[in-house]
Amino acid sequence: MFNILATLSASSGSGGEDKADPFEVLFAHVVPQTSYYGLEMPRLFGLQVFDIQLFQLLAMVLIVVFFAPVRSAIVNNSGGRITKIFAGWVSWLRDEVVVPNLGEKDGRRLLPMFLSLFFFITFMNLLGMIPGGLTATASVYTAAGLSTITLILMVFGGMLVQGPIKFWFSLVPSGVPVALVPMLFVLEVLGLIIKPFALTMRLMANMTGGHLVLLSFLGLMFFFGQHNSTTVGFAVSPLVVGMSVFMMIIEGFVALLQAYVFTLLSAIFVGMCLHPDH
Repeated sequence: MFNILATLSASSGSGGEDKADPFEVLFAHVVPQTSYYGLEMPRLFGLQVFDIQLFQLLAMVLIVVFFAPVRSAIVNNSGGRITKIFAGWVSWLRDEVVVPNLGEKDGRRLLPMFLSLFFFITFMNLLGMIPGGLTATASVYTAAGLSTITLILMVFGGMLVQGPIKFWFSLVPSGVPVALVPMLFVLEVLGLIIKPFALTMRLMANMTGGHLVLLSFLGLMFFFGQHNSTTVGFAVSPLVVGMSVFMMIIEGFVALLQAYVFTLLSAIFVGMCLHPDH
């Protein structure tokens, strides 16, 4: 968000000759770019590296750093306040999100995956709030990639637990009239695809929407400064900054909320495929 503001500030001259379109600026920071602040991203093994991948990698590094001491802290009942906070998050996700929706056996087995999903999304969301940061989850490619993991667990996990034939037959509820079976089967197969698609759009749209609201508030300074005078722009800046700070606080809550919603819905969808009778 801060780099979006910096781009607008740098390109909004007082003469009005080089004004940036806010939506073009936002679009440029949501769609993966091959450069970051003038630094060209390299190609590895013939594949292009994009700017959001830097923050995906940073999110993974932060997960390792923060969670490295958690296991020993739980085993030895030791550790500092931050370590105990992360351990509490792990216990809460296990007892309130994963196990209730997947059962004790499958929940314990898939707990590392859902924990990784939650904290990976959380750190990517929060990294977008720091100066110069990018919100990787605001990109449709990142959100779609995470949703694809859920889809793979739904389909292949369901076939492994139930068996390939039973999984596809269980999509249609028992007791349905034979004439309706083909139509319901097609609808249920489409539902398998629509659920991850909904996860993608929900995560991407919510994270992008927060940027749009902040950009709307911050853009008021540039709007009044360009269309009235610099004095008017400075005059409205205290109110604009106050509203923006409030929205940043809300954004911090949304960053955690969207990670929770994505993980919860993923656990529900996977649980429905693993145990359709429940």
